[in-house]
Amino acid sequence: MSTAAQQPRRAPLRVPAAVGCAVLATALLLALPSAVGGDPDLGPVPRTGGAGWWAVVAVLVAQAVTVVWVSRSPVVALLGVTALPLLLAWAAPGGAYSLTAVAELAAVFLAVVARPLRRLWGALAGAGLLLATGQFVNEVGRGAGAGPAAAGAVAQAAVVVGLPLLVGLVVAARRDAERARRNEVLALRREQDAVLAAAMSRQRTALSRELHDIAAHHLSGIAVMAAAMDRQIESDPATARRSARGIREHSRAVLDDLRRLVGLLREETDADRPPATLDAVAALVRARRASGAEVDLVVAAPEVDLGPLAQLVAHRMVQESLANAAVHAPGARCVVEIGAPRDGWVAVVVRNGVPAGPDPGPGGGFGLVGMAERAQLVGADLTHGPTADGGWEVRLTLPLGETVGTVDATAPRPEAPA
Repeated sequence: MSTAAQQPRRAPLRVPAAVGCAVLATALLLALPSAVGGDPDLGPVPRTGGAGWWAVVAVLVAQAVTVVWVSRSPVVALLGVTALPLLLAWAAPGGAYSLTAVAELAAVFLAVVARPLRRLWGALAGAGLLLATGQFVNEVGRGAGAGPAAAGAVAQAAVVVGLPLLVGLVVAARRDAERARRNEVLALRREQDAVLAAAMSRQRTALSRELHDIAAHHLSGIAVMAAAMDRQIESDPATARRSARGIREHSRAVLDDLRRLVGLLREETDADRPPATLDAVAALVRARRASGAEVDLVVAAPEVDLGPLAQLVAHRMVQESLANAAVHAPGARCVVEIGAPRDGWVAVVVRNGVPAGPDPGPGGGFGLVGMAERAQLVGADLTHGPTADGGWEVRLTLPLGETVGTVDATAPRPEAPA
């Protein structure tokens, strides 16, 4: 936290501290004559209301005003609050000089709390030197010898500077520890927010892929059947009616898939939802055949040991590839192949021939991106590109067994046929 941000919290402390110093020092000054009556060694003291007495009051008030500026300018304030008593030691030496230590104690404490100690060493040394000098001049003025006066001056400086210095360091250390704890809490909150944002981003990406698959699979079939029905209404009404029924079935399937997706968003289970597995690929092929497309299904092995997530990836790849073929290769014959396991891998291939109609042009490209992201999730390989006969092929090579991002990247993958 910056120093500027700390100022509003320290500002209210300076004025009460200065007022407290002025009130306390003045009260002690008023009580000083009574104390001297019990212990003459404390004297001499100025007469109450006399010129010397008002000089002491002026110095004490000036020190209190200087304390107000300690937090803003600690170096200047420390030197000022310890230099002012030099005037008093020279003009009116006596027991009243010791009262100037009240503001000096407060100034050192506030300075240590307000600023790092490494920035105050020079000011503290200067304040200690000024304090010792003033104490020495005051003691000599009271008639003490040079030796005792020097010893008393050093002791006075050590106490007045050292005691608040230690207390201020303890307070500053506790404050810094509390600030560090607050910063740690804020850092943890920011980290949690970042993790939550990343999770939300992944969920949005997954939902966008699901929505894309639903729309691409069903709506492309609806578009193909609607185009065919438009031509068949006059020439082949019976076939047109079948196309209309197919459009109705695809529309119902779209609504069902969207309803299931909304159910996932609501965190509700859907026990009636059919699993998206390799066994369900046959249903995808039948749905495409019902829309008038020519699709062949070739299954080399009746059972394949794939985990549920890998089967979902394969199912979505076939669904997306058939939808792409319907849009970009109209009238082309498609083949869906589920190969036999080999060397711990199994290949799922969707291949279409030469289109009978024109390609409407490139799409948004999200279908292939979604397939690649799903393949990466289970450690699979996804390749796609044109075939030698002018068609298009999408090949997904999946690792066998339960694998969720734990596939050994060094494991050999089966080579795709030329």
